[in-house]
Amino acid sequence: MSITNRTIDGGKAFDWGKTSEDYAKYRDIYPQEFYDKIIGRKLCVSGQSVLDMGTGTGVLPRNMYRYGAKWTGTDISEEQIEQAKILSQGMDIGYCAFSAEDLDFPDHSFDVITACQCFWYFDHERIMPKLFRMLKPNGRILVMYMAWLPFEDKIAGASEELVLRYNPAWSGAGETMHPIWIPDCYSEKFELVYHEEYPLEVPFTRESWNGRMKACRGIGASLTDTEIAAWEQEHKELLAEIAPAEFSILHYGAIAELKKI
Repeated sequence: MSITNRTIDGGKAFDWGKTSEDYAKYRDIYPQEFYDKIIGRKLCVSGQSVLDMGTGTGVLPRNMYRYGAKWTGTDISEEQIEQAKILSQGMDIGYCAFSAEDLDFPDHSFDVITACQCFWYFDHERIMPKLFRMLKPNGRILVMYMAWLPFEDKIAGASEELVLRYNPAWSGAGETMHPIWIPDCYSEKFELVYHEEYPLEVPFTRESWNGRMKACRGIGASLTDTEIAAWEQEHKELLAEIAPAEFSILHYGAIAELKKI
């Protein structure tokens, strides 16, 4: 499903379904520390029911399944949900394809609602009352994010510059470590009880980093096949010049926990 948002990439359309296969292969990259931060908050664990909005290929439910929570994942992209189902075979995870704005689970369905790498895409004035309704008393919204740091990591910075050459309107560039933005409307019914931002070293090979970059919104989700092929050839040549066979990319992780009041 093609999405256009004037506040994202200058209004250039993008479609995660175009890059679902690469997303499934190359974007399951959160290190254990990322998940430990969630478990450390005693969230998404045994005895809890969790809704993962914008689940993509089900990275969060699949990797946290072993901690015992009952997971449901939703995403606007049918292609992403199909990949999630394939990768989750043998796991009791429910998936369905619809947007966050169309969520309509019964009242008090979930202990926790998660949003990882997707929170800024939502119409918060519309979804905030729904999230409040669907959460149990004292329920939590858990927002998570991880991004490379282009000004501090040479390889990340060079790769990002190449994305911008092919897609100058891409607004995903120039990340620095900062707290997750929580829209003002949430203060009506939720309290921010915790946030943390922390550095992460994420391991890659040239192939996996090329795949990770190809599966970003600025390339695989928005460019034509011809443009993607040209970018990928140039990116592989760039990595052969500046990157060893195996390396780490400096990222930061961020978490924000909202409590229903």
